[in-house]
Amino acid sequence: MHLNDMETASSRNGTCAEAARPALPADPLADVTPDPLRLNDAAWRLGRRLANDPAPLVRSWLDLAQSWGALWSYGAARMLGAEVEPVARPDADDRRFRDDAWERFPWFDVLRQAYLVNAQACTSFPGTVSGLDESSRGRLEFAAGQVADALAPTNFFPTNPRALRTAVETGGASAIDGVCRFLRDFDPRTGRLDIPMCEKDAFRVGESIAATPGKVVFQNDLIQLIQYAPSTVSVRRRPLLLVPPWMNRYYVMDLRPDNSMVEWLVRKGHTVFIISWVNPDASFADRGFEDYMIDGPLAALDAIERATGEREVNAVGYCLGGILLCTLAAWLRAKDDTRLASATYLATMVDFSDVGPVGVFIDEEGLPALEAAISARGYLSGRQVADTWRAVRANDLLWSFYVDGYLLGQAPPALDLLFWNCDPTNMPAAMHTFFMRNMYVENRLREPGGLTLAGESIDVTRITTPSYVLSTVEDHIAPWKTTYAATQLFAGPVEFVLGASGHIAGVINPPAKRKYGYWTGDETSASPEHWLAAARERRGSWWTHWDRWLGAFAGGKVPARTPGEGRLPAIEDAPGSYVMRPMPQH
Repeated sequence: MHLNDMETASSRNGTCAEAARPALPADPLADVTPDPLRLNDAAWRLGRRLANDPAPLVRSWLDLAQSWGALWSYGAARMLGAEVEPVARPDADDRRFRDDAWERFPWFDVLRQAYLVNAQACTSFPGTVSGLDESSRGRLEFAAGQVADALAPTNFFPTNPRALRTAVETGGASAIDGVCRFLRDFDPRTGRLDIPMCEKDAFRVGESIAATPGKVVFQNDLIQLIQYAPSTVSVRRRPLLLVPPWMNRYYVMDLRPDNSMVEWLVRKGHTVFIISWVNPDASFADRGFEDYMIDGPLAALDAIERATGEREVNAVGYCLGGILLCTLAAWLRAKDDTRLASATYLATMVDFSDVGPVGVFIDEEGLPALEAAISARGYLSGRQVADTWRAVRANDLLWSFYVDGYLLGQAPPALDLLFWNCDPTNMPAAMHTFFMRNMYVENRLREPGGLTLAGESIDVTRITTPSYVLSTVEDHIAPWKTTYAATQLFAGPVEFVLGASGHIAGVINPPAKRKYGYWTGDETSASPEHWLAAARERRGSWWTHWDRWLGAFAGGKVPARTPGEGRLPAIEDAPGSYVMRPMPQH
């Protein structure tokens, strides 16, 4: 099973089956707006182009007929025992057809190739129609890909050789278990199939996950600030603030002890603080991006100074948290505030010129309807966002779990990353509207003066704070060539590092795993391709490289600090109460 880019979790009292609610259709935001991809509009535009010029449709049918003719000849030759060149082959990274039965048995071999031929014809057709606008083409190709993924022979019991073999080997028990799991996860009232990604009750927040000792030392209505207990006699003088994404629980950075960035940083002698975001309901509808910046990382900086006496802080922002940190860095620069000694950006986009596959859901024409629907509710549900990301990588994040659970009768795995991914949080309507329009659609963050927040013009090109920019090569949420653009925007020194794997596993990569490597380069040229061509590949985790870089901004050593013994008394034990708040019902 492919875990490179999977995001994961669940609340203390909830199960993953209850928390993760991915829908099978290609419209995971359908309960927000009935046609999030605006397929009716795209299909109408396609039909109009074909009415004026039907040649692409004719050519596609002729090409498909030719491929089918070749496939019939291939099948006949294989039945006679001849060795012939296949008509179609799966991509090297396509895990659906790894079972050797797809090669050994002519029936399965021909079935696989027939599927690949049809899927290729279906998904490539919109690209052959001249005059079709790029937005419509992208939406149609995405929808066609969703249909093709759903109709793969691996998703059906009679045409999945592994499922058939497992049923025989278990005397039918696997098939019975799969049916029972399906009936458990299917809701006949809504027609929704909730495919769990993780083992039920695999972890308990604050006990087996998010368990690094610490105290909540500050809170407002948006955040709790956790300070972690030291594990060394002395610590680095400048504290370290972690700003996680606000669309998931903070503990992606504090998973089980051997997979926890927080625990590793504490052992390295950092005084670590982390923001735990509230899970907003409709009462937060009017809280916007500016509120999140002021009451989030800026409030945390003020609190850290009171708790430790240190004004200068090294800060880390992950994904959406990195966008917020970048905005704060520009805001502080406009005020000549030098509190950020360094800034680390993990899988963070500053330029949104290419947002990857999720771009099919976001454009100027479709945004007003989405904004109106979310405003009516007061927030965008984190579960709907999780469904969207599963649809973007349907084979890895949806259909693989479908096959394992319902065709093979297997329980979902007990993995902390998957557990966290099942535990999303919401985004207030005002925040979502501002973020989508100003970042994804209009790409204002990269433009000098493109945004004004709390009375200050935001200009990321004036950021002089030393920056460490970490991207991952397989990231489908923040494509690395897009995140690389930050190296050309910031005015200060930038260290760019490219990690292996994807958006989560490539970032949360403890050195002890010895699993993924990374690339470093001496200079950040304008072209990401040129940077990679000259970069040096290194073994091990990027964490060790990053820790050496942070050492230059540590400010020496001081006696270890105990949470609650400074000017900020402890409010409650980590992980705090905000992370325990369940999803609001609607």
